Amino acid sequence: MAHSLLPMAATCLLLLAFLPSSSEAHNITKILAQHPEFSTFNHYLTITHLATEINRRLTITVLAVDNSGMSSILAKHFTLPTLKNVLRLHILVDYYGAKKLHQLTGGSATASSMFQATGDAPGTSGYVNISDHHGGKVSFSAIDDAEGDAPATPSSMFVKSIKEMPYNISIIQISDPLTSPIAEAPAAAPAPINITESMKKKGCGLFADLLLSTPDVEKTFESNVDGGLTIFCPIDSAVKSFMPKFKNLTAESKQSLLLFHGYPVYNSLQGLKTNNGLVPTLATDGRGKNFRFTIQTEGPDITLKTRAITATIKSTIVDQDPCAIYTIDKVLEPHELFKEVQTEAPAPAPAHAAKSHKGKNAASPPAPADGPDSAPADDKAADDNAGLVLSSGHFLTATAAVLVMMMV
Repeated sequence: MAHSLLPMAATCLLLLAFLPSSSEAHNITKILAQHPEFSTFNHYLTITHLATEINRRLTITVLAVDNSGMSSILAKHFTLPTLKNVLRLHILVDYYGAKKLHQLTGGSATASSMFQATGDAPGTSGYVNISDHHGGKVSFSAIDDAEGDAPATPSSMFVKSIKEMPYNISIIQISDPLTSPIAEAPAAAPAPINITESMKKKGCGLFADLLLSTPDVEKTFESNVDGGLTIFCPIDSAVKSFMPKFKNLTAESKQSLLLFHGYPVYNSLQGLKTNNGLVPTLATDGRGKNFRFTIQTEGPDITLKTRAITATIKSTIVDQDPCAIYTIDKVLEPHELFKEVQTEAPAPAPAHAAKSHKGKNAASPPAPADGPDSAPADDKAADDNAGLVLSSGHFLTATAAVLVMMMV
């Protein structure tokens, strides 16, 4: 038996060695935080929410500008939407490490910036020319023409590589900011998102009405939008079936339950799929240890788990950075309000006592009570171990460990 398990354990460990770790996902904010000379650039990537865009892309190049270079941009007093377009020019949607920059086919390349990739740039505006010159110098210049026949704007030179994770993210310093009259043109601010109206149009009218009936809660949701917010909105049928439980809650508990559906971080669907684990909510207090749930990817689905229920994301209502709203098929029930029934597991019967002396089957233990305060035991175990969301790497590690233990 042990010898037959050895190859399986070895295979698991071998596969584990080649699996990418979730910890390898890049975080532009943390990387630049190690370089104080880019603190201003880092700050504006955050408040324009471009940092989120960078972090969720699998292949990206960031042309970082130091604090002195950012001063020349800020001196033009752009509005935040215009500044966002200017900074988008400095984000290329392809990978260019230092080695690749010096090995360009034909000595030059044209790369699409995020300004072009978003569709906001007309014509060929938003593309960046990259040229490899004699002596190892590399220049960058923004193409600024809606018709496609104007010369590129003044060049900025490659200074150094800051961080490279081939072929995932490359962060390089350039000497000067890229300029573009089209990117610098006044940009209209996006229309503010009306949370409750958006919900009502997409089958979440009952949950929207609950928010409107508690002004303090609605205000909390609205005030968190600019900083980044993801809302999980139960569909009308889910709210309707949940209302008997909701009516029995205290006013304070009702507020906590509604706030429990807000995650104070903007996340696209892709972001939710790749950032599994235990997350805080708008109901979480300063200690950060209560009113949390677990986001988990299960095949094509994204689920939200508490000790009481598992809800599944069904559709997107809004996905407009910095706010996203998704429908879910159940009301999220925090275990702080809906504690599971604690039942003592019966002792296992001896094998010879499986039948009574009369030959009849022994009675089965009673099933757990089914009511509003009960929760499956496996949900409790999952939530108690929240944060230990089993990725493929964790699963293989656990499998290999079990197999090794069986061989001993």
